[in-house]
Amino acid sequence: MDCKVCSMTWDLRLRMSGLGGAAGSLGSGGGGGGGGFSHESEHDLALMVSDFLENGSSGPKSRYSSDSDSGLSDIAHLADKILYLKRSMDKYHRDLLSAVNSLLLSMKEMDLHFVKPGSCNASCIRYFLIKRLRISGYDAGVCVSNWPANGKVPGGDHEYIDVVNHGDNGSSERIIIDIDFPSHFEIARAVESYESILRSLPLIYVGSLSKLKHSLQVMVEAARSSLKQNSMPLPPWRSLAYLLAKWQSPYSRKLFPDDSHSSAGLSSDHTLCSEQLKRLQLSLQA
Repeated sequence: MDCKVCSMTWDLRLRMSGLGGAAGSLGSGGGGGGGGFSHESEHDLALMVSDFLENGSSGPKSRYSSDSDSGLSDIAHLADKILYLKRSMDKYHRDLLSAVNSLLLSMKEMDLHFVKPGSCNASCIRYFLIKRLRISGYDAGVCVSNWPANGKVPGGDHEYIDVVNHGDNGSSERIIIDIDFPSHFEIARAVESYESILRSLPLIYVGSLSKLKHSLQVMVEAARSSLKQNSMPLPPWRSLAYLLAKWQSPYSRKLFPDDSHSSAGLSSDHTLCSEQLKRLQLSLQA
Protein backbone atom coordinates (compact mmCIF):
# COMPACT_ATOMS: atom_id res chain seq x y z
CA MET A 1 0.00 0.00 0.00
CA ASP A 2 1.48 3.37 -0.99
CA CYS A 3 1.86 6.29 1.40
CA LYS A 4 -1.28 7.99 0.20
CA VAL A 5 -3.45 4.99 1.01
CA CYS A 6 -1.59 4.38 4.29
CA SER A 7 -2.37 7.88 5.50
CA MET A 8 -5.89 7.56 4.24
CA THR A 9 -6.60 4.53 6.39
CA TRP A 10 -6.02 6.72 9.45
CA ASP A 11 -7.71 9.76 7.96
CA LEU A 12 -10.75 7.69 7.04
CA ARG A 13 -12.13 7.72 10.56
CA LEU A 14 -11.99 11.52 10.75
CA ARG A 15 -13.52 12.12 7.33
CA MET A 16 -16.15 9.39 7.38
CA SER A 17 -19.14 11.57 8.22
CA GLY A 18 -18.19 14.06 5.54
CA LEU A 19 -17.75 11.37 2.90
CA GLY A 20 -20.79 9.39 3.82
CA GLY A 21 -18.34 6.59 4.48
CA ALA A 22 -18.66 3.27 6.20
CA ALA A 23 -20.17 4.54 9.41
CA GLY A 24 -20.80 1.69 11.68
CA SER A 25 -18.05 -0.35 10.09
CA LEU A 26 -14.72 1.06 11.14
CA GLY A 27 -14.91 0.51 14.85
CA SER A 28 -17.91 -1.09 16.46
CA GLY A 29 -19.23 2.08 17.95
CA GLY A 30 -17.25 4.81 16.28
CA GLY A 31 -19.81 5.10 13.55
CA GLY A 32 -22.69 3.62 15.41
CA GLY A 33 -24.22 0.27 14.90
CA GLY A 34 -21.50 -1.73 13.20
CA GLY A 35 -18.78 -4.15 14.13
CA GLY A 36 -15.13 -3.37 13.50
CA PHE A 37 -13.38 -4.23 10.27
CA SER A 38 -10.42 -6.55 10.19
CA HIS A 39 -7.12 -5.06 9.01
CA GLU A 40 -7.56 -6.68 5.60
CA SER A 41 -11.07 -5.36 5.06
CA GLU A 42 -10.13 -1.91 6.37
CA HIS A 43 -7.35 -1.88 3.80
CA ASP A 44 -9.85 -2.89 1.09
CA LEU A 45 -12.15 -0.05 2.11
CA ALA A 46 -9.32 2.49 2.24
CA LEU A 47 -8.34 1.60 -1.32
CA MET A 48 -11.96 1.87 -2.43
CA VAL A 49 -12.42 5.27 -0.78
CA SER A 50 -9.20 6.50 -2.37
CA ASP A 51 -10.36 5.41 -5.81
CA PHE A 52 -13.78 6.96 -5.22
CA LEU A 53 -12.33 10.31 -4.17
CA GLU A 54 -9.99 10.45 -7.16
CA ASN A 55 -12.37 9.21 -9.83
CA GLY A 56 -15.95 9.27 -8.66
CA SER A 57 -16.67 12.28 -6.48
CA SER A 58 -17.53 15.67 -7.85
CA GLY A 59 -19.60 18.71 -7.04
CA PRO A 60 -19.30 21.54 -4.50
CA LYS A 61 -17.71 20.90 -1.12
CA SER A 62 -20.60 22.13 1.03
CA ARG A 63 -21.88 19.84 3.80
CA TYR A 64 -25.57 20.07 2.88
CA SER A 65 -27.48 20.91 -0.31
CA SER A 66 -30.95 22.04 -1.29
CA ASP A 67 -33.43 19.79 -3.07
CA SER A 68 -34.38 20.09 -6.70
CA ASP A 69 -38.14 19.91 -7.36
CA SER A 70 -37.98 16.44 -8.89
CA GLY A 71 -35.60 15.15 -6.23
CA LEU A 72 -37.85 16.42 -3.44
CA SER A 73 -40.86 14.49 -4.76
CA ASP A 74 -38.79 11.33 -5.25
CA ILE A 75 -37.48 11.29 -1.68
CA ALA A 76 -40.85 12.35 -0.22
CA HIS A 77 -42.34 9.20 -1.76
CA LEU A 78 -39.59 7.10 -0.17
CA ALA A 79 -40.14 8.80 3.18
CA ASP A 80 -43.71 7.46 3.19
CA LYS A 81 -42.35 3.94 2.73
CA ILE A 82 -39.98 4.35 5.67
CA LEU A 83 -42.82 5.64 7.85
CA TYR A 84 -44.94 2.62 6.94
CA LEU A 85 -42.11 0.18 7.72
CA LYS A 86 -41.41 1.97 11.00
CA ARG A 87 -45.02 1.69 12.14
CA SER A 88 -45.59 -1.93 11.05
CA MET A 89 -44.52 -3.61 14.29
CA ASP A 90 -46.43 -6.29 16.17
CA LYS A 91 -46.73 -6.34 19.96
CA TYR A 92 -43.75 -8.64 20.51
CA HIS A 93 -41.47 -6.36 18.49
CA ARG A 94 -42.79 -3.24 20.24
CA ASP A 95 -42.25 -4.78 23.66
CA LEU A 96 -38.73 -5.85 22.69
CA LEU A 97 -37.89 -2.37 21.40
CA SER A 98 -39.24 -0.85 24.62
CA ALA A 99 -37.08 -3.23 26.66
CA VAL A 100 -33.94 -2.33 24.68
CA ASN A 101 -34.62 1.40 25.02
CA SER A 102 -35.15 1.09 28.77
CA LEU A 103 -31.95 -0.93 29.20
CA LEU A 104 -29.92 1.60 27.22
CA LEU A 105 -31.25 4.48 29.31
CA SER A 106 -30.47 2.62 32.53
CA MET A 107 -26.86 1.85 31.58
CA LYS A 108 -24.05 3.57 33.41
CA GLU A 109 -20.54 4.02 32.09
CA MET A 110 -19.21 1.81 34.88
CA ASP A 111 -21.37 -1.07 33.61
CA LEU A 112 -19.24 -1.23 30.47
CA HIS A 113 -16.08 -2.02 32.42
CA PHE A 114 -17.55 -5.20 33.85
CA VAL A 115 -18.81 -6.53 30.51
CA LYS A 116 -15.47 -7.00 28.79
CA PRO A 117 -12.19 -6.53 30.67
CA GLY A 118 -9.29 -5.33 28.55
CA SER A 119 -9.39 -3.67 25.16
CA CYS A 120 -12.87 -2.80 23.92
CA ASN A 121 -13.99 -2.08 20.37
CA ALA A 122 -17.34 -0.61 21.42
CA SER A 123 -19.04 -4.02 21.64
CA CYS A 124 -19.65 -3.72 25.39
CA ILE A 125 -23.05 -2.13 24.91
CA ARG A 126 -24.32 -5.06 22.89
CA TYR A 127 -23.02 -7.64 25.37
CA PHE A 128 -24.58 -5.70 28.26
CA LEU A 129 -27.90 -5.64 26.41
CA ILE A 130 -28.01 -9.36 25.65
CA LYS A 131 -27.08 -10.20 29.25
CA ARG A 132 -30.02 -8.19 30.57
CA LEU A 133 -32.36 -9.39 27.81
CA ARG A 134 -31.54 -13.01 28.64
CA ILE A 135 -32.27 -12.33 32.31
CA SER A 136 -35.67 -11.03 31.15
CA GLY A 137 -36.33 -14.28 29.27
CA TYR A 138 -35.28 -13.36 25.73
CA ASP A 139 -33.09 -15.74 23.70
CA ALA A 140 -30.60 -13.00 22.76
CA GLY A 141 -27.09 -13.19 21.37
CA VAL A 142 -24.41 -11.04 19.74
CA CYS A 143 -23.89 -11.95 16.09
CA VAL A 144 -20.64 -11.27 14.23
CA SER A 145 -21.03 -11.55 10.47
CA ASN A 146 -18.12 -11.80 8.07
CA TRP A 147 -17.85 -11.61 4.30
CA PRO A 148 -14.98 -11.59 1.78
CA ALA A 149 -14.34 -8.84 -0.75
CA ASN A 150 -16.36 -9.43 -3.90
CA GLY A 151 -16.00 -7.14 -6.89
CA LYS A 152 -16.88 -3.62 -5.79
CA VAL A 153 -18.00 -4.77 -2.35
CA PRO A 154 -15.14 -4.66 0.20
CA GLY A 155 -14.85 -7.50 2.67
CA GLY A 156 -15.63 -6.83 6.29
CA ASP A 157 -17.44 -7.84 9.44
CA HIS A 158 -20.35 -6.44 11.39
CA GLU A 159 -21.67 -6.92 14.92
CA TYR A 160 -25.33 -6.79 15.89
CA ILE A 161 -27.84 -8.48 18.20
CA ASP A 162 -30.47 -11.06 17.42
CA VAL A 163 -33.34 -12.46 19.47
CA VAL A 164 -34.97 -15.77 18.62
CA ASN A 165 -38.68 -15.81 19.43
CA HIS A 166 -39.73 -19.41 19.98
CA GLY A 167 -43.40 -19.94 19.19
CA ASP A 168 -45.75 -22.30 21.02
CA ASN A 169 -46.12 -24.50 17.92
CA GLY A 170 -42.39 -25.16 17.62
CA SER A 171 -41.76 -22.39 15.09
CA SER A 172 -39.24 -19.63 15.67
CA GLU A 173 -38.58 -16.12 14.38
CA ARG A 174 -35.17 -14.46 14.28
CA ILE A 175 -35.37 -10.74 15.12
CA ILE A 176 -32.54 -8.35 14.26
CA ILE A 177 -31.56 -5.56 16.68
CA ASP A 178 -29.13 -2.94 15.42
CA ILE A 179 -28.25 0.05 17.58
CA ASP A 180 -27.59 3.48 16.06
CA PHE A 181 -29.30 2.29 12.88
CA PRO A 182 -29.28 5.66 11.00
CA SER A 183 -25.46 5.74 11.04
CA HIS A 184 -25.40 3.11 8.28
CA PHE A 185 -26.91 5.61 5.83
CA GLU A 186 -25.03 8.88 6.39
CA ILE A 187 -23.81 10.37 3.11
CA ALA A 188 -21.91 13.41 1.93
CA ARG A 189 -23.67 16.68 1.09
CA ALA A 190 -27.12 15.22 1.72
CA VAL A 191 -30.06 17.27 0.46
CA GLU A 192 -32.54 18.51 3.06
CA SER A 193 -35.19 15.90 2.27
CA TYR A 194 -32.66 13.10 2.72
CA GLU A 195 -31.62 14.51 6.09
CA SER A 196 -35.30 14.48 7.02
CA ILE A 197 -35.77 10.83 6.05
CA LEU A 198 -32.56 9.95 7.90
CA ARG A 199 -33.92 11.57 11.07
CA SER A 200 -37.15 9.59 10.69
CA LEU A 201 -35.34 6.25 10.93
CA PRO A 202 -35.57 4.44 14.26
CA LEU A 203 -32.47 4.89 16.39
CA ILE A 204 -32.69 1.21 17.33
CA TYR A 205 -33.83 -1.16 14.58
CA VAL A 206 -35.92 -4.09 15.82
CA GLY A 207 -37.49 -6.35 13.21
CA SER A 208 -37.17 -9.25 10.84
CA LEU A 209 -34.46 -9.63 8.22
CA SER A 210 -37.02 -9.36 5.42
CA LYS A 211 -38.31 -6.06 6.78
CA LEU A 212 -34.73 -4.87 7.19
CA LYS A 213 -34.05 -5.61 3.51
CA HIS A 214 -37.03 -3.43 2.50
CA SER A 215 -35.67 -0.58 4.63
CA LEU A 216 -32.22 -0.93 3.07
CA GLN A 217 -33.67 -0.84 -0.44
CA VAL A 218 -35.59 2.34 0.32
CA MET A 219 -32.61 4.07 1.92
CA VAL A 220 -30.24 3.17 -0.93
CA GLU A 221 -32.75 4.57 -3.41
CA ALA A 222 -33.07 7.75 -1.34
CA ALA A 223 -29.30 8.11 -1.01
CA ARG A 224 -28.85 7.67 -4.76
CA SER A 225 -31.49 10.36 -5.41
CA SER A 226 -29.83 12.77 -2.97
CA LEU A 227 -26.35 12.24 -4.40
CA LYS A 228 -27.63 12.51 -7.97
CA GLN A 229 -28.83 16.05 -7.26
CA ASN A 230 -25.20 16.94 -6.49
CA SER A 231 -23.88 15.02 -9.53
CA MET A 232 -22.26 12.49 -7.21
CA PRO A 233 -22.27 8.70 -7.59
CA LEU A 234 -23.38 6.32 -4.87
CA PRO A 235 -20.24 5.22 -2.96
CA PRO A 236 -19.66 1.44 -2.83
CA TRP A 237 -19.99 1.37 0.96
CA ARG A 238 -23.56 2.68 0.62
CA SER A 239 -24.55 0.18 -2.07
CA LEU A 240 -27.33 -2.30 -1.40
CA ALA A 241 -24.92 -5.24 -1.78
CA TYR A 242 -22.58 -3.83 0.87
CA LEU A 243 -25.38 -3.04 3.32
CA LEU A 244 -27.04 -6.43 2.86
CA ALA A 245 -23.72 -8.16 3.53
CA LYS A 246 -23.75 -6.81 7.09
CA TRP A 247 -26.85 -8.73 8.15
CA GLN A 248 -27.28 -11.62 5.73
CA SER A 249 -23.69 -12.90 5.59
CA PRO A 250 -22.66 -16.00 7.57
CA TYR A 251 -22.30 -15.18 11.25
CA SER A 252 -21.21 -16.61 14.58
CA ARG A 253 -23.46 -16.13 17.61
CA LYS A 254 -21.91 -15.35 20.97
CA LEU A 255 -23.23 -14.99 24.50
CA PHE A 256 -19.96 -13.73 25.99
CA PRO A 257 -17.20 -11.49 24.57
CA ASP A 258 -13.88 -13.11 23.75
CA ASP A 259 -11.63 -13.62 26.77
CA SER A 260 -14.42 -12.49 29.09
CA HIS A 261 -13.50 -15.17 31.60
CA SER A 262 -9.72 -14.88 31.31
CA SER A 263 -9.11 -11.71 33.28
CA ALA A 264 -10.63 -9.62 36.03
CA GLY A 265 -10.65 -6.04 37.14
CA LEU A 266 -11.43 -2.81 35.40
CA SER A 267 -10.07 -1.32 32.22
CA SER A 268 -10.12 2.31 31.20
CA ASP A 269 -9.95 1.47 27.50
CA HIS A 270 -13.68 1.92 26.83
CA THR A 271 -13.63 5.25 25.03
CA LEU A 272 -15.58 4.12 21.96
CA CYS A 273 -18.42 2.43 23.83
CA SER A 274 -18.63 5.26 26.40
CA GLU A 275 -18.98 7.88 23.68
CA GLN A 276 -21.54 5.81 21.81
CA LEU A 277 -23.58 5.19 24.96
CA LYS A 278 -23.75 8.93 25.64
CA ARG A 279 -24.91 9.62 22.07
CA LEU A 280 -27.54 6.91 22.20
CA GLN A 281 -28.91 8.07 25.53
CA LEU A 282 -29.08 11.70 24.41
CA SER A 283 -30.95 10.66 21.24
CA LEU A 284 -33.42 8.48 23.16
CA GLN A 285 -34.10 11.31 25.60
CA ALA A 286 -34.62 13.92 22.86
